[in-house]
This record gives sequence, structure tokens and C-alpha cells, in this order.
Amino acid sequence: MHAVSVMGDASAGASGRQWPALFVGLLTCIAAHAASAADCPGHPNALGTSRTLVVDPREHPRIGTMQYAESLPLRDHEVVLTFDDGPLPRNSNQILAILASQCVKATFFTVGRMALAFPEGVRRLVEAGHSVGTHSQNHPLTMDHMPIELARQEIDEGIAAVKSALADGPALAPFFRIPGLRRAEAVEDYLAAQGIQIWSADFPADDWRHISSSRVYELAMKRLEDKGKGILLLHDIQARTVAALPRILSELKVRGYRVVHVVSATPLYPATPTGPQEWQMRPASEKVALSHWPKIPTFVFAETDSLPAPAVSDFSWPGVPLLRQAPWPRQSRLAEHVTSALPLPPRRVEIWQRLRARRQGLTSSHRAKKAGRADHEGISVAKQASAPEAAGRGRGQATHGLRGSPKHLVQVRKRSA
Repeated sequence: MHAVSVMGDASAGASGRQWPALFVGLLTCIAAHAASAADCPGHPNALGTSRTLVVDPREHPRIGTMQYAESLPLRDHEVVLTFDDGPLPRNSNQILAILASQCVKATFFTVGRMALAFPEGVRRLVEAGHSVGTHSQNHPLTMDHMPIELARQEIDEGIAAVKSALADGPALAPFFRIPGLRRAEAVEDYLAAQGIQIWSADFPADDWRHISSSRVYELAMKRLEDKGKGILLLHDIQARTVAALPRILSELKVRGYRVVHVVSATPLYPATPTGPQEWQMRPASEKVALSHWPKIPTFVFAETDSLPAPAVSDFSWPGVPLLRQAPWPRQSRLAEHVTSALPLPPRRVEIWQRLRARRQGLTSSHRAKKAGRADHEGISVAKQASAPEAAGRGRGQATHGLRGSPKHLVQVRKRSA
């Protein structure tokens, strides 16, 4: 396990006697990283990790050109691998095995509820030498417009859940990726105040969509070639990512790309020296000012096939609780003919009731006048129609109101004449 970063001051809670041991641990960590690029036991042709980049989240709080002006200070043909949403044992463990076979280090953004369900999976990430950040507690896709109090709760609970799984606060990196990349200024300001670096990405591989693993590979390589370097966004819970990753790593080596591992600075592990221009994806002369936030992909997290809920077959350790469904909110669909079930607006109901009452009143008044005229002219209502006919006519008047009355009046006048 390597020390990554504390959430805040690394010296908090550490006594003077602990510093020598911590310093030795950090030196061991640095040496291990330096050797990993050239030496991968049992895999002499492995891609390896070329170098470790140490960043200060407070100096560069927002990175990733999909949304922000800055990205990591990478050299040409350098790539940082990131994975979201885990751990999900069946797929996440395979991702870990693939990365280990190539001696590649990555950054994982863990969902709090997944960490609580599979704490051993989070510990395996750190034991393998990867950086672990957070990705909220429940993976809401509404952080761009939810009240800031709820957003803070999502952030804080997610951090607490991952820390609880690790049982080691300093092993958690102060890195955060907003679910669905749904950025909001209030959320960004809160994270910056906590000293937490927001990670967007430079390009995705669309592995959350219903596409083949071959397509995931093609998109990853094409977009990397277009950029020349950058942060690649993947998901360790996806089976298609598991299938595509070996080919991606192999092709990175063939095309001369190098993997960079990113960790956070500590008082004894200072940030890698960089200049302001190195945090720009392109030189200043090639930059184009953005008048609005760039569009980002639509993350279909509500699809069951995109984010599978853990199944019994996912378990690799006995006694781990089973999630009945994926921990983030599901999106519901409206019924096709929902309008037919909606009640009439109160105003329409009131008008309809008044018209009906008025129609019934006019009909009753007309029957009274008709009866009076028949008596005056010596015409018996019983002789005009049989009982069934009268009953039918009554129903017609109740149904059609005034539309049947003029015809009857004409008939009475003709008989009188």
C-alpha cells in the first residue's frame, strides 16, 4: 500500500514519534513508483507506469478539459486512467487483475454506498497502489440543480463511507468526480473550500452506453489520438470495459503512450514542479475562449444494463451484504396515455356543473309550460303518446336538453290549427 494524501493537513493527529515511520514509508512509495515503469515481475513486456505526478489540489482545484480550462500537466503521449462507480467485485476485481498484469496504476472514484457494501474491494484498490477518490454517496444525477445542502451531504457522506471502508483516512485522496459531470458553481466552491480537487476528464470511451467492447476500445484510442494526451474516463463496474481494457493497454504500448499515476501532495511529499502553461492542454496561441460550459455526454445511469446491480455471483468474499438494486436513484417513465387519467381542472369542472344545472332548469321549465298549454287547448298528454313513448321522450330531453324542444312545439301548434 502507498500513502496517497490526507484530506487536509497531513500532520493532524500525527505525533512526533510517527513522523520517522511515515517518512520511510513515503520514500519506499516513491522508490516503488520509480521502479514500476521499468520492472514488472513476470511481465517483461508490460506497459508499466512511467512516472508519478504529485499535485496540490488547492493550487489547481478543477481539472479536465471536457469542462474546465486546465488539465493535468502531462507531456505529449501521456495518459491518466480513471475508473468510476465501483467497486463491484465481479468486474472491479478483473479490472485490478488486468492493471496488475501490466503494472499500471490508475485513479478510482468510488461511490459511497458501493464502498459500504464492498469494503474489501476498496481496500484492494489501495493495497494494489492505486489512488482512491470519491464519487458521492448515492450517485445522484442532479447535483447541477439540487440544493447545496443536499449536495454537501452527498459529498460528505461519500467521503465518510470510503474512509470507513479503508479504516485509514490518509489513504483517501482529496479527489472528487461529480456524478454525470453535472457541475454547479456552488458545488465546486464547496469542494474547493474543503481542499478537494474536482476531476472532470479530457475524453471518455462511452463505456456506460450499450455499445460493444470493440467500440469502447475504438473510441478510447481515437479520442486519445485526437488529444495527444489526457485523462481517460472509464467505469470499472462495466463488463464491456473489462473486455476492452487489455486491448487498450496493449495498443497504448504499441503507439508509444505512457501511463502516469497521480497522487496528492503532503507536507513530506511535495507537488511535482510545474509551470502554469503545463496545465493547459494546448499552448496559449491555440486556445479558444469558451463563452459557455462545453456539452458533455449523456450518462445513461438509469439503464439496468449500464449499471448492473450486484448479483450473488459477484461475491468473492463470504459474508459481504448483497445490494438489492443499484444504489443510485432510478428514473421513472411516464405512462403513454397519462393525460387520459388526469382530472379536469377545477375551473372547468365548475363551469361544466353550472351549464348542466342551467340546462336541467330550462328543460323543467319547458315541460311545465308545455303541460299548461296542453290543458288550455284541451289536449290530453295521455292521448298524445303512449307511456313508453313518453318515457323515451323524457330521456331524450334529459340527454339533449333544448335540442328536442322546438320540434315538439311545432307538432302541437299544427294539431291546434
